Amino acid sequence: MWIWLVALGGAGVFTLALGLLHFFLPVLLDFSHGIPREGPPLRPLRLGPLSYGTTRQDVYGIAWVMNHAASYTLVSIGVVDLLAYRWLGSDLGRWLAGWIAGWWLLRAASQFYLGRRRGDWIIAGWFLLLALLHGGVAWL
Repeated sequence: MWIWLVALGGAGVFTLALGLLHFFLPVLLDFSHGIPREGPPLRPLRLGPLSYGTTRQDVYGIAWVMNHAASYTLVSIGVVDLLAYRWLGSDLGRWLAGWIAGWWLLRAASQFYLGRRRGDWIIAGWFLLLALLHGGVAWL
């Protein structure tokens, strides 16, 4: 059981650090230049009969909101992994690990929205390993 705790501890440190980094990704990736706030109008968001006029500021703001939501989730997963000694082998722990495995699997597959460069494959592979780790823990 200790090998699972060590692996989850390492995953927890990585995930916590990644979550903290994600809070600042819009600045680090220069979103303000990548998503210009001035320019031609955007198509409105249409949901059936409803229409909502979106601005470039809306898109920029949504990028921040989504990064913060990802950060919150990553930090939470990191903390859960670091506390694995409290839940490993329990029924709730199996559900937690299964949910986290699914989250990492989704994240691994989503990497290819960024491209299919060598680095994308490495990142997707790393996230897949995290999914497999948590999937394995879910079956303990």
